[in-house]
Amino acid sequence: MSEIKFSNEEKEALVHKVKDYFIEELKQEIGQFDVEFLLDFFSKELGSYYYNRGLYDARAIFESKIESIDDAIYAIEKETNT
Repeated sequence: MSEIKFSNEEKEALVHKVKDYFIEELKQEIGQFDVEFLLDFFSKELGSYYYNRGLYDARAIFESKIESIDDAIYAIEKETNT
């Protein structure tokens, strides 16, 4: 898995969400640098778990669609004498 990178706009949105969380839930303010450091830590140390879960979920959807297509193909199969 390659390194998780976000655009500047995405990173700014994430920083804002973390700052809001700290204020609302923890009643603490956290600086921009600290939030970016925390996000980098989560991306590096935990990102692969979320990434793999996303792949697992995508695979389940794909397998479900393939099964549906397979059922549709069997449904249009014609009878033969053999």
